[in-house]
Amino acid sequence: MAAHRKPRQRSLSGNTARTAATIALAGAATATGFDGTSHAEPQLTPTQVKAKVDKLYQEAEVATEKYDGAKEKADAAEKQLNTLRDEAARKTEKLNSARDSLGYVAAAQYRSGGMDPAVQLMLSSNPERYLDGAEFADRVGHRQTAAVALVRQQLREIEQLRGAAHIELTSLKSRQAELGRQKKTINGKLDQARRLLSGLTPQERVQVGEVGGTGRASRSTTAARGALAAPGSSAAASDAPNSRAAAAVSYAYQKLGSPYVWGATGPNAFDCSGLIQAAYSSAGVSLPRTTYAQINAGQRVSRSELRPGDLVFFYSGISHVGIYVGDGQMIHAPNPTAPVRLAPIDQMPFAGATRVV
Repeated sequence: MAAHRKPRQRSLSGNTARTAATIALAGAATATGFDGTSHAEPQLTPTQVKAKVDKLYQEAEVATEKYDGAKEKADAAEKQLNTLRDEAARKTEKLNSARDSLGYVAAAQYRSGGMDPAVQLMLSSNPERYLDGAEFADRVGHRQTAAVALVRQQLREIEQLRGAAHIELTSLKSRQAELGRQKKTINGKLDQARRLLSGLTPQERVQVGEVGGTGRASRSTTAARGALAAPGSSAAASDAPNSRAAAAVSYAYQKLGSPYVWGATGPNAFDCSGLIQAAYSSAGVSLPRTTYAQINAGQRVSRSELRPGDLVFFYSGISHVGIYVGDGQMIHAPNPTAPVRLAPIDQMPFAGATRVV
């Protein structure tokens, strides 16, 4: 019998060995990292969290201003659409009345038999009276022609109104779609900010200057509002360039501690441009809704010329605004974690200032 031989184990060739080693190293790197430790997202420091959150809030505010602008245009489109529809309804009512009048004339002509006027003249026992009647009938005919022309004009006007209403409806739908997009962007940014803040301890939140992410005023801010409003408001108002600016400053002081809510214009919550619009509205001045438009709503002034009541704008995209109250301070609505508050104007990149005249 032939002896059974154990098969020889094939040794790995040079290429095969190198490939196996590479795969093994890659697996080890994936599992542990090259330094031999498990790979994980680095833990952000409170300062890094604050920087990221501030950036998210600034991006959310850019979207908020776009939302406010789109909403303003959507409201205007809806108002114009309703006006056009009301006008079309009124003209349709007049058209129906004119059609009824034409119907009465046609019915009267039918009842008269439509006899030729010359034949009626020959058969008439009183030609003079008939002529008077014929003259009257001629006048009725002219009125009928005018009525037909009026109906045609009204039909054209109604069609024009319906065409304009269709255009406004298309515009409104476009604005509403834009509102939806900006709202989604805003909520996404704010959700990211909330998730970052939720990883901090209460002490760390205090360290980075957050109040807990609720958008409500802290007790100390609310308590301080009454103390700050009276003397601060009076001093700032006395330095204001005019009575309207003084009234706007007083209003802003009264709203210290109010929560930030994007898209809000008061009286109990505000976003940044909403606070400015409400403050000047209380003084009888109508301002545009967005920061982009508010910066052009008055006379530009330099930083060195600032007086209480001036509007101060920040960031290169003009996405934030506050109302200057003197001594390098402003009142503004910062973000959802911070209520309306006093703040130095040098805490953000200064972009320009406007005096409402």
